[in-house]
Amino acid sequence: MPRSAWLYPVLAVLLFAAVSATGYSFAPSAAGWVFAAVLLVILFGTVFAAVHHAEMIAERIGEPFGTLLLTLAVTIIEVALISTIMLGDTPAPTLARDTVFAVVMIVCNGLVGLCIFIGGIRYREQDFQITGANLYLSVLFVLATITLDMPNFTLTAPGPIYSTAQLAVISVVTLLLYAVFLYTQTIRHRDYFVSGANEAAAHGEVMSDRETAISVVLLLVSLLAVVLLAKKFSLVVDVVTVKIGAPPAFAGLVVAALILLPESVAAVAAARKNDLQKSINLALGSSIATIGLTVPAVAL
Repeated sequence: MPRSAWLYPVLAVLLFAAVSATGYSFAPSAAGWVFAAVLLVILFGTVFAAVHHAEMIAERIGEPFGTLLLTLAVTIIEVALISTIMLGDTPAPTLARDTVFAVVMIVCNGLVGLCIFIGGIRYREQDFQITGANLYLSVLFVLATITLDMPNFTLTAPGPIYSTAQLAVISVVTLLLYAVFLYTQTIRHRDYFVSGANEAAAHGEVMSDRETAISVVLLLVSLLAVVLLAKKFSLVVDVVTVKIGAPPAFAGLVVAALILLPESVAAVAAARKNDLQKSINLALGSSIATIGLTVPAVAL
């Protein structure tokens, strides 16, 4: 286990304890910007640590459950960041929409193509399950349409937004669609999401029970640390957005970049190891989870 995998979660908890004990509140001063830099480094490190431990556990439990665990871990971080910033000192009611839109754009227009390009340059040809990719895209199209496009055509509430009742119905629909997709991915058509590279990796060296238990504990600590530091991070994002004169959607892009960075690194690394199927699972799975889980959670 690399030292950073346990060091950053511990530093994050200590930073939160120190800030809480002293009652420190971020302000745009010299000391404040130093704090912001330290916070950003520790937050990024903790997110990477969470993804690392999720990957370690994923290798133990195998595909597609491993990728699903990794996606859920990142979704928890995403919900914590979005909810905290939305309910912060500067309300940002459109942050969830902006973040979802940014995630879909980054994944579909950038990450998937980057993985295919890097894998193709290195191996010329790579295998993946086209049926599984089609299922990902089919569900993603529907989820993106009902959450990002349909509000432009509803008339109950003024502006391109859902009313409370409509939002409740859409939240239930997205959850049901995601649940059906999970059933398809993990039970009904599991073979659509597992390639030969996945099966070969499953017969490699397996972590011991002790190592798995340590990774589970550190994963929980990492997720808790990110949730605890989300409030301080939201204050920094608010100030930076105002300072540079960025539009409100900038906060959504920042959150999307933060939560996608470690998953993107994992997807690219999988492509470099000739496991394009895992790259597809990570990239498209993160988009579906972002809508299927984040939208209902934030709406609630």
